Amino acid sequence: MADFTDAVGEANRLIRYHAPISRALTTERTSLESALIPVTAYIVVACAEAFLRYPEMMRTIDAAMPAEEIGRRARRPGCQVDPCYLWSIANFFLLGRKILAMIDPAADRPEDTAYVLDFWERAALAYRGDGTRQAWDSGSSLIYSDATVATLIKGATPLSDDDHRAGVKRFNATLVNYLFLMYFDTRAGYGDTGPYPVAGAPGHTLVVRDFYRLGHGDFPWSEVAKELPYHHLTAALVLNDVQSTFTDFGTSNHTPEDYLDALVAFGLYTTDGLPPGELRAVPIEEHDGIVAAVRRAQSRHYRNIAAMSRDEKIRAGAYVYFTFLRPFAEEAGVADHLDWSVPRDLPGPIYEVVSAMEGDNAGVPEDEAYYEPYPEGP
Repeated sequence: MADFTDAVGEANRLIRYHAPISRALTTERTSLESALIPVTAYIVVACAEAFLRYPEMMRTIDAAMPAEEIGRRARRPGCQVDPCYLWSIANFFLLGRKILAMIDPAADRPEDTAYVLDFWERAALAYRGDGTRQAWDSGSSLIYSDATVATLIKGATPLSDDDHRAGVKRFNATLVNYLFLMYFDTRAGYGDTGPYPVAGAPGHTLVVRDFYRLGHGDFPWSEVAKELPYHHLTAALVLNDVQSTFTDFGTSNHTPEDYLDALVAFGLYTTDGLPPGELRAVPIEEHDGIVAAVRRAQSRHYRNIAAMSRDEKIRAGAYVYFTFLRPFAEEAGVADHLDWSVPRDLPGPIYEVVSAMEGDNAGVPEDEAYYEPYPEGP
């Protein structure tokens, strides 16, 4: 843990690291708003709550299990302490700081900012294990051990024909679209890591795609998914002659763009009910049944969202974002001791203002700091 005798200097070191990266990532992302869900409003609510509450929550988590141990243990399939969630616990706090600075600058304590960013840095460095902090630093996310990669590749079935490939594409698209809606129009429900080299197969690489919380879990609305046979799934995508880079949103970019046309083998696994780090293959005969169950759950979920009021949608979406810290607490064994309700600490009048916001996907002017550092010096 860092020495916070110079909290301003420590906070500013990591603010200056995050600011240009987050500006670039935010600029690259697609529009925040959808016709169904008020995404901007719920992000602002969640980030404001993160600023107000993450310092205390992180101290509780850190006391139960140091952040670096959480990061080290997270290097396994099925654990949602992943690139997206790591990026988010730092940047949601910093976005909340930015939002509330316009309302109550006195709430901005350098020692809290230094602590939150130090927690992130220790977890991120241990998670990546190569001296870098996040995918931005290298373009890759080589997280899983050689043994895990070997297991994933060994169980991947070569694609037999175009129909087989079409089935894999359909399976992937169905789960991605379903989780996008389950997580209230955010891509955090699945995460990519790689590219892992495939031993003995020049030109072949492995992309690992984890699908998180498919079934009935802590999301109150996930009751629609009680019939899903699996809660977590991990897919092994073996590609031929594809160049891949990875982002801190947990997504991947490929050349050529139609990378699944270059898929040569596919494997599907679950970690449900297994000791940490273990995988069990999901037979190909079950894949169509999973797709059918996911489509039924998605249809019910869409109808339920359409019937929600704007306020209900904002509170649900804010819960998704605010609880990006929850997997860290789960790894430390203290998730049930923390209050995940949201909004909680944001004053009512401020909530009324921010919940009326609509996104226009406008960027930050180039002459304005994305995250403002603290004043330094005497």
